[in-house]
Amino acid sequence: MSEYDHEALGLVAGLEIHQQLDTATKLFCDSPTVERDPAEADRDITRRLHPTKSELGELDQAALEESRVDREFTYLAYDTTCLVEEDDEPPRRVDEEALSVALQIAELLDVSVVDQAHVMRKLVIDGSNTSGFQRSILLGQDGAIETSDGVVSIEDLMLEEESAKRVEETDDGVVYSLDRLGVPLVEIGTGPDIRSPEGAKEAAERIGMLLRSTGAVKRGLGTIRQDVNVSIAEGARVEVKGVQDLAGIEDIVRGEVGRQAELLAIRDDLRERDASVGEVREVSDVFEDTDSGVIRGALDAGGKVTAVPLFDFDGLVGREIQPDRRLGTELSDHAKRHGAGGIFHTDELPAYGVTAAEVDELREAVDAGGTDAVAIVAADPETADLAIEAVAARAEAAIEGVPEETRGANDDGTTQYLRPLPGAARMYPETDVPPVEPDPSDVDRPELLDEKTDRYVESFGLDRGLAEQVAFGRRFPTFETAVERGVDPTFAASTLESTTTEIRRDGAPVENLTDDHFLAVFELVESGDLAKEGVPEVLSTLAEEPDLTAGEAVEAAGLSGVSDDEVREAVREVVERNADQVEAEGMGAFSGLMGEAMGALRGKADGEAVSDALREEIAKRS
Repeated sequence: MSEYDHEALGLVAGLEIHQQLDTATKLFCDSPTVERDPAEADRDITRRLHPTKSELGELDQAALEESRVDREFTYLAYDTTCLVEEDDEPPRRVDEEALSVALQIAELLDVSVVDQAHVMRKLVIDGSNTSGFQRSILLGQDGAIETSDGVVSIEDLMLEEESAKRVEETDDGVVYSLDRLGVPLVEIGTGPDIRSPEGAKEAAERIGMLLRSTGAVKRGLGTIRQDVNVSIAEGARVEVKGVQDLAGIEDIVRGEVGRQAELLAIRDDLRERDASVGEVREVSDVFEDTDSGVIRGALDAGGKVTAVPLFDFDGLVGREIQPDRRLGTELSDHAKRHGAGGIFHTDELPAYGVTAAEVDELREAVDAGGTDAVAIVAADPETADLAIEAVAARAEAAIEGVPEETRGANDDGTTQYLRPLPGAARMYPETDVPPVEPDPSDVDRPELLDEKTDRYVESFGLDRGLAEQVAFGRRFPTFETAVERGVDPTFAASTLESTTTEIRRDGAPVENLTDDHFLAVFELVESGDLAKEGVPEVLSTLAEEPDLTAGEAVEAAGLSGVSDDEVREAVREVVERNADQVEAEGMGAFSGLMGEAMGALRGKADGEAVSDALREEIAKRS
């Protein structure tokens, strides 16, 4: 694919950042916000969702399209699931802790907080909420962040309930888990002020840093999601959902610019050829004796083959618009939305068991000539009809240019069609929750993580790299508590960051380690009951068996402290085993013997004590 001049193409981008808050309970009930294993579910709920009209009597087009896909939704419930999550009880209240954290975020984003916040219902069309809508609260508008490319405006800050977690897709529909449903979530929408892929990444990094500065947001995969809105001149606004990491934002913006540029080039070619889309037809007779496994399987199961002629599209359906994705892939995505496995088209045929003779007969059946293309779908009758109509509609859109739509992010930086862009008809008031009157004066501005880094360097004497690791890591509250209790700052910081990284690489499940585990281990070191050298082994033991106390972990690891006499005896034995080296090198043998002595004591003794004893023994022999 080509490199594109983003400025010349008129790139405009904006972000929607969704971040889960780390509160004790959910936004509208007292259920905990902890993740559960789907195997722990003790019951399930089955629903079929239908689109509803807004208060103005309008139907959202995205919801209408989704309703044409016949699917059943199953929700896994737990002993902690509340009736609100099951949609069997109205919401109880807006969680005060979540509101407080959201107001801190508003302060950091320089957002103007509303005087009175109303809860709205936002139509959910993918089944990820048992009620068919998500509750959302507009908290503030008109904020801003600074980037190297200038100010990026913050258009709105929303406090919302998180959707249910998708577990799996089945033949009948989708299975969701209710452990995540209702977790407080903030949604931050920027203005269309971003002009480059790098700028999009930087803006997302800045917002992410501000969010983590509260110390009250969840961390880990899936707890923060970025949606990106991208358009170019003559293109269209496209929302790309589900970008999981910051590096992916830059790739997605770059890829979407290229896709729209290629679609506009295809549009120009189609218009120059005076291309058009013909009528949908059934062409099952053409493939009556086919050897194509896909088509044969559909026909043998009672299905049919439908086709649409694409006049003067020849060669363009197979044109690449993103790496390994073509205009034909776009048509196929629309067919898949209606249950088809995909499409075949003449830019790629004969292939897949379809012969040249069948291609010729297909063209004749739909009155297609040599400059035309034909797309076909083989499926059950209802799916084949719906899917080929969707293909025809997408081909019509190709003549117009770039359609507005919602797309999903792929791991390789490309995107795929999900649904039309939602409109204003998806929002309507929630009548079960009274308005709230947020008071920004009730919260203090959090210290930013880069400010925290500076403080750790200046106040605690940390190396800047280590200070940044701790400040931007998830355990900075533990670090500050440890330092308040008199623990050496460098030791505390390196344990929380470097040591945990080392034992994770060795396979220890460090996610099981709690703040109390670390603080208890630090206390043992400070009291002299555990040598610093034994900390990695004790933490590894606690990670494997988190129900142990730190003292029990020391015992289990065989790291109970040793007396000074035992240290000297162990060092003496090491020196005696290496007597020839000591006599030859004197104190030059120290470095090599120090490692051996520490190994002999297995972390039971402090390194400084071992070092002193070793120097004395070497001096005696020299």
